[in-house]
Amino acid sequence: MRQDPTSPPPAAPEPTGFASNGGVRIAYEDLGGAGGEPLLLVMGSAVTRFWWPRGLVDELIGRGFHVVSFDNRDSGQSTHFPAVAAGPVTALFRREAPAYTGEDVADDAAAVLDAVGWPSAHLFGHSNGGLRAQRIALRHPGRVRSLALSASVSSDAGRVKLLRFIRFGFVVKMARLRFPETREGDLAMGLAVSRALASPGYPFDEAEARSRIERDASSPVRDPSTMGRQLGAHWSGPGLGTIAVPTVVFHGDGDQLLRVAGARDLAAAIPGARLVLSPGVGHDIPGPLFARYAAEVWENAARAAGPERVEAGPDPSG
Repeated sequence: MRQDPTSPPPAAPEPTGFASNGGVRIAYEDLGGAGGEPLLLVMGSAVTRFWWPRGLVDELIGRGFHVVSFDNRDSGQSTHFPAVAAGPVTALFRREAPAYTGEDVADDAAAVLDAVGWPSAHLFGHSNGGLRAQRIALRHPGRVRSLALSASVSSDAGRVKLLRFIRFGFVVKMARLRFPETREGDLAMGLAVSRALASPGYPFDEAEARSRIERDASSPVRDPSTMGRQLGAHWSGPGLGTIAVPTVVFHGDGDQLLRVAGARDLAAAIPGARLVLSPGVGHDIPGPLFARYAAEVWENAARAAGPERVEAGPDPSG
């Protein structure tokens, strides 16, 4: 049934709570696994905490993690900032941050840890969430036990490297997507973005994508200035060579947004990081690899506490 475009959008599910970083409120959600190893999921730009696939979350919980996710500032149910004239591409190369800094964003995650009551946690970041996870570890090293970074670039990468690593043609293509500003248009836009980022070597799971997209009250990818503010959160903190926690870097050779060279550069920048390349994987995590990714994240986390943890983790596959 077609929705009346004048009617209010459906409400998104309420978060577990809100963390506070100064005047910024960060919505977070406890996804389950209480009593397990603390794992904070860090999602990428524009989209919300709802874009973590439930199947992947269940695999992580099954491995032994207690999982919490949150909405980055400027997304979902967290604080949104006034519009500024900065698109996704131009924001990357501006000398001044259009709204806030990378340090501000890292502090948001620390506020979530405080609100949940975790002195420290393992981090799993995807896309620009992987970049944020790096910076959380750099700014709050005592609060990060291990890092899992998926489809992301190095925090150390300057303008020249970004030009080499980012497929800007794809960015422009996504920026040109136009759909009606109705609930149906929001769903169609979310599906179009999900399909464009989906792994070319695996069937696109429209039902799974729709289950994520429908949880948002409105399309989180509709406003390019939001992504501009998020991508423009420049960093002036330390480099990746100071990270001393176990790190695994995931990347697919079919990533439509970021070249594999960016993943190699990232893994080389973090001491001891392990690179896991997956054939046929795009700028997402396909369902058939949920169990593999969860196992890799668990094994990487186990390195933070000693090799005996690898044996201690339950194996959901039996």
